[in-house]
Amino acid sequence: MRLSLLGLRGDKGRDPEVTGLAVDSRQVRPGHLFAALPGSATHGGEFIQYALRQGAGAILTDRKGAEIAAAELVGADAALVVAEDPRAALAGAAALWFAAQPETMVAVTGTSGKTSVASFTRQIWQALGHKAISLGTMGVQGDYQAKLAHTTPEPITLHRVLAEAAAAGVTHAAMEASSHGLDQRRLDGVRLKAGAFTNFSQDHLDYHKDFDEYFAAKALLFDHILEEGAGAVINIDDPRGRQMAQIAGERGLKLTTIGKDERADLRILGQRYDATGQDLRFGFHGQAHLVRLALIGGFQAENVLAAAGLAIAAGDEAPRVIETLPGLTTVRGRMELAAVRENGAAVFVDYSHKPGALASALQSLRPHVMGRIVVVFGAGGDRDRLKRPLMGEAARQFADVVYVTDDNPRSEDPAAIRAEVMAGAGPDAIEVGDRAEAILRGVDALQPGDALLIAGKGHETGQIIGSDVYPFDDAEQASVAVAALDGKI
Repeated sequence: MRLSLLGLRGDKGRDPEVTGLAVDSRQVRPGHLFAALPGSATHGGEFIQYALRQGAGAILTDRKGAEIAAAELVGADAALVVAEDPRAALAGAAALWFAAQPETMVAVTGTSGKTSVASFTRQIWQALGHKAISLGTMGVQGDYQAKLAHTTPEPITLHRVLAEAAAAGVTHAAMEASSHGLDQRRLDGVRLKAGAFTNFSQDHLDYHKDFDEYFAAKALLFDHILEEGAGAVINIDDPRGRQMAQIAGERGLKLTTIGKDERADLRILGQRYDATGQDLRFGFHGQAHLVRLALIGGFQAENVLAAAGLAIAAGDEAPRVIETLPGLTTVRGRMELAAVRENGAAVFVDYSHKPGALASALQSLRPHVMGRIVVVFGAGGDRDRLKRPLMGEAARQFADVVYVTDDNPRSEDPAAIRAEVMAGAGPDAIEVGDRAEAILRGVDALQPGDALLIAGKGHETGQIIGSDVYPFDDAEQASVAVAALDGKI
């Protein structure tokens, strides 16, 4: 395919035949377009020299990248494309190169709930007979499956996966839109029929300089990616949600609001909880509906309605969508029931690794629990340090027994991380560095009517210490602990 057919213009009018796309110079083959993108630590321009040695036929970069590799580019056969926003240019080129994606696509952004909303939307579609997938933290799941390295993959991987899914007959896809992915323009070129916003709380301040920048990244889905007339499903119980709804309205998007707010289109009217799930009463267009959800946590009602809103906004009839809701199942590692002790106490595993998410998980678990809530959690290394004491405060406020342990310490001193968490967790919190031991002690503390929440890792199957990843699965550890303490092994 000619460079010009990818929406790019080479220097000196050069328009070479492009044989492939790459963002890693080691993957460049003769004739490839190499995208030398600005990075947080190193500019991709440093690798242009290696891409040229590999036979790159074209180089896409910004002015700084061209300056870095100026000497190597002099006299090079490769066409040079200098773009003001090379990330956006690459996304557009990737969309044109792969030239296929499922006909009906939606995306969801927000601090928490993205994985559940994407999964629930996919489940709704599948129940309605569509071939559907969800893409995000859990990889690609559904009627086509693949692993992903990032919640929102870089454009080449994203559009390759979408093209492969379309070739496999997939017609519907729901994807997570992370703030990193939006900020780095990875969704540009994806044709979305609707987008959703779940909530907004502290996270990723190691990447974004402040809350406003973080919110602005989320808002890109509604003020940039979605085209006029597309659907916008927004939780207006969140103050930032009301701001997002205003942005969507000004953009000319078809707005569907969710929440307990009396102005919400999909309005939560009531919830009744028990040990295995909840009954949800909600209104839509003046009509009340009552559905049984086999889901733990009050926040799941908001996630379910967001998914229903997306399915409706994308073209399915509301009555048929609502009929599918009782069949929804939880996402692995999202308020997942991992084990039950002989005394009836339950153990749940959840991915909540941010202050707001942990507080929400504990608060949502409370109505399901007659006794005490025990929590085991930690904070990751090489990530936002400001949230560590806030995580501790959330546990102290909403749990009865608190164990602080390790959670992917990475290159940092685990004891130092725990100390920062303990500063918020208070003097009654119990510090247990070894995560397996902390889980065992948490399970051992359970009395009849109690529940244990193991928070932070969810679906993850490894513990990152230094640069090594050691096998570790919270749900598996919980099952082993319950079996051992109940004398089953």
